[in-house]
Amino acid sequence: MSQSIYLLDSDPIFPSAHFAQQEPNGLLAIGGDLSSPRLLEAYRNGIFPWYCEGEPILWWSPNPRCVFNLTDDYPIHISKSLKRHLKKSHYRILINQDFKKVIASCSKPRPKQAETWILPEMQRAYIELNRQGYAHSVEVYDETDALIGGLYGVSLGKFFFGESMFSAKPDASKIALAHLSYYLKKAGFVLIDCQVPNDHLYSLGAVDIGRDNFLALLQKYRDWQQPADLFKVAKELTDWQ
Repeated sequence: MSQSIYLLDSDPIFPSAHFAQQEPNGLLAIGGDLSSPRLLEAYRNGIFPWYCEGEPILWWSPNPRCVFNLTDDYPIHISKSLKRHLKKSHYRILINQDFKKVIASCSKPRPKQAETWILPEMQRAYIELNRQGYAHSVEVYDETDALIGGLYGVSLGKFFFGESMFSAKPDASKIALAHLSYYLKKAGFVLIDCQVPNDHLYSLGAVDIGRDNFLALLQKYRDWQQPADLFKVAKELTDWQ
C-alpha cells in the first residue's frame, strides 16, 4: 500500500505522526523551515527534523521509538568501570554553561561518520531554542575547566528529547547522560527520547517503545509545568544516583 509524504507550507503545523511511513521508517513530511514555532510544534507531536546538506528538511517520527525510561529504578545502565569513574572523577557537570560550544562539538564528523546532520542552520535554530529556554546542554569539564564532553536536547513537559552527544575524553558523554538521567528522574520526568536506536544506546539501557505508546505519553505529559530553576544556567549536577 502506498503512503504519502506530506509537503509542508509556511504554516508551522504537521500531519499526525501516526501517518509516518513504514519505509523509510518514520518519514512523515518534507519542507518547511527550522523556525522556533515549527520546531516546538514538531516536538510537541513526537516529530523531529533530520536531513543532510543539500536536501530539503525531512521530518520523522519512527516506530518503535528508542528511549530511556525514567520511571524505571535504574534508567541508565552504569557499568562497574563507569561507576568507579563517576565516584572518583573530579569532573564538573554543568547545565547550559556553553550551549553553542556543545552543539558545535556534536556537529563535528565522527570516525565512522564522514558527514554531519547538525548543519549550521540546525545549530542556529537550536541556539535560538536555547535562548528561549527550550533547548539545553549538559557539559562535562575537567580539572582545567576544559569542555571534554556533553549532550544537548529539547525539554518539554516531562520529556527530554536528546539530540546528540560528544566525548573528547573516554566516557565523558556517558557521565553527562548519567547525571542528566538521574537529575530528571528526581524532577519527575518520564522519558529521555533517543529517537532511533543503536547498539551504543542499548548498551546504556535504552529500550524501544511503540510509537502509539510514545505519543500517548507525550500527549499526557507535554504540558507539565517545569520548575523555573530546572535548567538554570551553570547549575551544577553533583549527584548522579
